Amino acid sequence: MLDDRWAAARRLLLVRLDNIGDVVLLSAAVRTIRENLPDASLTLLASPAGAQAVPLLPWLDDLIVWRALWQDVGGRMPLDPAREMELVAILRERRFDAAIIFTSFSQSPHGPAYACYLAGIPLRLGESKEFGGGLLTTEVRNMPDDLYQAERSLRLLETVGFVVKDRRPLVELAAAAREKARAMLRGHGIVSGEGYVMVHPGASCQARRYPLERFSGMAPLLSLRAGMPVVVTGSEKEAPELKKLAAASGSGVFSLAGETTVEELAALVAGANLVVCNDSLPMHLASALRVPSLVLFSGTDLESQWASPHSPTRLLRRHTSCSPCYLMECPYRQECLEISPAEVVKAAVEMLGRGEPQSQTSSDRGAVVEPKIDLLSAGKTALGKDVASEARS
Repeated sequence: MLDDRWAAARRLLLVRLDNIGDVVLLSAAVRTIRENLPDASLTLLASPAGAQAVPLLPWLDDLIVWRALWQDVGGRMPLDPAREMELVAILRERRFDAAIIFTSFSQSPHGPAYACYLAGIPLRLGESKEFGGGLLTTEVRNMPDDLYQAERSLRLLETVGFVVKDRRPLVELAAAAREKARAMLRGHGIVSGEGYVMVHPGASCQARRYPLERFSGMAPLLSLRAGMPVVVTGSEKEAPELKKLAAASGSGVFSLAGETTVEELAALVAGANLVVCNDSLPMHLASALRVPSLVLFSGTDLESQWASPHSPTRLLRRHTSCSPCYLMECPYRQECLEISPAEVVKAAVEMLGRGEPQSQTSSDRGAVVEPKIDLLSAGKTALGKDVASEARS
């Protein structure tokens, strides 16, 4: 049962200052808060990148976009105390009753908690490994590091009595985004119902990217073996290289890189028979939309932290002794992603043979699916044996 203090809250601040995919994985928590507090006003404090996912979360009422000092990974933000006091002033002006600070296993909630404290927000909930004094009014301890990220957020809510009815991430697509995606596909001769595979070669850091030259070798072979078009997506910055990739791949491969908003990208994911990607945004969109995904999953992170237990997901990577490294740049040769295009295509064709019909609704796709993890033995030219590995928490 929801704690009385939280049940009385009417203006809530939700803090998640990470990438777009992190906000997508927050969707189950946002929906849970809305179900428990239907009359409350919910505001998300998000990074400029994460804010792009907000149209997919209709349970939110408002958005504050902020580039936070405590998320400055590269130490590039100049010394500017006045900037931080500006954030405090913005939060104070909104007169929030409560703040929920969502973090990953490696992040501290105490930076944002202090800003919320200075802004006079009386209830402050977060999960922490270290002592933070009175910065949090409810400080959750000892949450396992290997929890699926969406599950971590839900368990934080449960500590103060929020009732979780559905633990699955879920995004909602506007009709306009769906229609724009269909129009882009029609422009390349792909009509509704014919099917396609979506390939997304990008990722937020170098260490998580399957080499582009291998995507180049994989895309035309995948189109041929799958018997359907391959649609390549990516950011505006990546677009020139990805359009070259598609042009060199032949008639079965098309590029929409640089042409989509996050909503439209989600609509393309929703219509795909299979998504092939790195550990990146489309992986999380596929989870939220119950679309099968094949992920080139580098050794940077634990599979259980990011692999969805709620949709057909298969992860491919080589076993390496340095995993998980949590690095942005690989100091070696990305041995964890030394996977041939033929191996990727073989796994994709297998998944397409057992994939769910895409005509199903999100509610029909509700079965819990154990992610399959293929740790490929170095030197093998075919998919290695499965290892017993639980990715579900």
